[in-house]
Amino acid sequence: MAKRAETKPATLDASCRVVLLHGPDDFLRAEYTAKLRESLLEAHPDLDTLRFEGAAAKAADVLDECRSFGLMRQHKLVLVDQADQLVKEANRPLFEKYAEAPAEDATLVLRADKWYPGNLDKLIAKVGAVIKCDEVSEAQALNWSMARAKKRHDATLEPDAARLLIERVGAQLGRIDSELAKLATAAGPGGSITREAVASAVGATREEEAWAIQQTLLSGDTEATLKQLRDIIEVSRQSEAAVSWAVIDLLRKLHAASAGLRAGRKPFDLIKALKLWGPSADTVMNAARQVDPARARQLFLAAVEADTRQKTGLSDPLRSLESLVVGLAPRRSSGTNPAHRPQPR
Repeated sequence: MAKRAETKPATLDASCRVVLLHGPDDFLRAEYTAKLRESLLEAHPDLDTLRFEGAAAKAADVLDECRSFGLMRQHKLVLVDQADQLVKEANRPLFEKYAEAPAEDATLVLRADKWYPGNLDKLIAKVGAVIKCDEVSEAQALNWSMARAKKRHDATLEPDAARLLIERVGAQLGRIDSELAKLATAAGPGGSITREAVASAVGATREEEAWAIQQTLLSGDTEATLKQLRDIIEVSRQSEAAVSWAVIDLLRKLHAASAGLRAGRKPFDLIKALKLWGPSADTVMNAARQVDPARARQLFLAAVEADTRQKTGLSDPLRSLESLVVGLAPRRSSGTNPAHRPQPR
C-alpha cells in the first residue's frame, strides 16, 4: 500500500519536506509542482520560492538554502531543475544525508527528465513523495482530456471530440490542455466541445499531413494517393524525406501485423504493440489479413531501398515516391491487394 501511495498526487501536501518529480513529461512535472505550491501556500501564506539549475548549481548552495532561515522565518520552496545533473557521484550522499533529516522550514523539490533510482528515492518517500511523470498512452490521454475539460476549463468534451483531438495533437498533455483552453473559451462557460468544433479549430500539423498518406495508400485508390502525395509536397511544402518515412512506417506496421496474425497473436495485442490509433487501426489490420508476411516484408525492404536511393542522389525524390506509391497502392477497380502488386523499383 505504501508504494502505491507514493505515486498518487494526494501525497503532495504541505507536510512534504522533499519531493522527487522525474520523467519525460515536463507538463506533469509542472502540474505536480503547482499542486504542491498551492498546498504550501495554504499552510504558509508567506511562502518563498527559490529556483536552481542542476547543471550549474552547487550541492552546498542548494542544501544551505534549505537549512538557512529567512529574515521572517518563512517557509521555502526550493526547486531544482535538471536535478540528475546535480544529484550524482559525490553529491548524492549529501542529498541522502539531508533527506534523512530535512529542514522543517523548507520543501526541496528535485525535478528531472532522466533519473537513476537508488537509496535516495527510498529516503525521499519517507519524508515526501516520489512521483514518476511518464508520458501517457493515447487511451490515457483520451480519458484525461475529458476530465481536464470538465475540471479545469468548465466544459464538456464529447467522446468523439476527444478522439479527434488526440488524433490531431497526440498524447501530449501540454498541447491537449492548450487546445482545450481555446475550445472551452469558444464553447462558453459550461458549454460542450463537439467533434465539429475540434475539426474546425484544431488543424492537422505539417507532420500529420505527411503521415496522412498512410490512410490514403491503404485505401486502394492509386490516383487519389498520387494526388495527395503531390499536394503534400508541392502545396504543403512537406519534405520528401518525411513522406518517405511515413510510407516506410506503414509498411513496417503492415509486415509486423501480417506476421503476428499468422503467428496467432490477437489483433488487439498487435494494435497496442504497434501503437495503432483510430480508424487506421482497422485499416492496417484489414490489409494485414490480406497480405502474405513474406510479401509484406518485400514491400517494406523496397521502400527502405527507395528511401536510400533518394538520400544518395541516385533517384529524383518525387519521382521515386510516385513510383513507390504506384507499386504499393492497389487499384480500386482491380480488387487486388498490396500482396498482388509488383515490387517497386
